[in-house]
Amino acid sequence: MASSAIVAGLGLAAVGFAGRMILRSAPTVTTKFNEILKQFPMDSESLLGSRYYKGGFDAKMSKREASLILGISPTANKIRIKEAHKRIMLANHPDRGGSPYLAAKINEAKDFMDNLK
Repeated sequence: MASSAIVAGLGLAAVGFAGRMILRSAPTVTTKFNEILKQFPMDSESLLGSRYYKGGFDAKMSKREASLILGISPTANKIRIKEAHKRIMLANHPDRGGSPYLAAKINEAKDFMDNLK
């Protein structure tokens, strides 16, 4: 019985020592991993094929910005504007956990595009 306790203790010591060595080598593993990541392109276009607009909002709404927010062409008709607004508001409405600021910008974009037509 005493010999099995000694073997178990030596086994735990070996596991502890191995874990300590792994943790000590972790910073070098992290730097190597970061070097590997630097070789890959990190923009959203290449990784996800995303079509989302990169950048913040302009101080004053423009036709270009309104069409980017709604995801339509700048020459879209009123029906297309209404459909795009409805689709985007369903996903971003504050009552469903969306941002009130984004909902306001979406509404502003719809109003801007409606006033142009």
